[in-house]
Amino acid sequence: MLSRILGRFINTASTSVIEHEELLHGHRSEKYTVVDVREPHEYAGGRIPGAINFPLSKFDPAQVPKGRQVVLICQAGGRSAAALKKMKAAGVDDARHYAAGMSGWRSRKGPVVV
Repeated sequence: MLSRILGRFINTASTSVIEHEELLHGHRSEKYTVVDVREPHEYAGGRIPGAINFPLSKFDPAQVPKGRQVVLICQAGGRSAAALKKMKAAGVDDARHYAAGMSGWRSRKGPVVV
């Protein structure tokens, strides 16, 4: 529901949102590059293993590694949705975001490293 509401405000399709189980399985199989767009102090407090940090405050889609589909994550979905909009504006059409954010990831017992 949150992803649909966010999609209306930032003009992204619901196919741009990845659900928990798909992210969990894709993460395990190293299918995705997970990009955490939270600020460094938030990232240092706990992140998805293997996630790379590109804070939204300095986000440049050209710096995001290529080769695997990108999944963007933040704390609650707003910043990752904004980063997704920047990715799409830069011509990256297969990037997605996890609307539940790290809050949702943790509440669903997704793996976290500090």
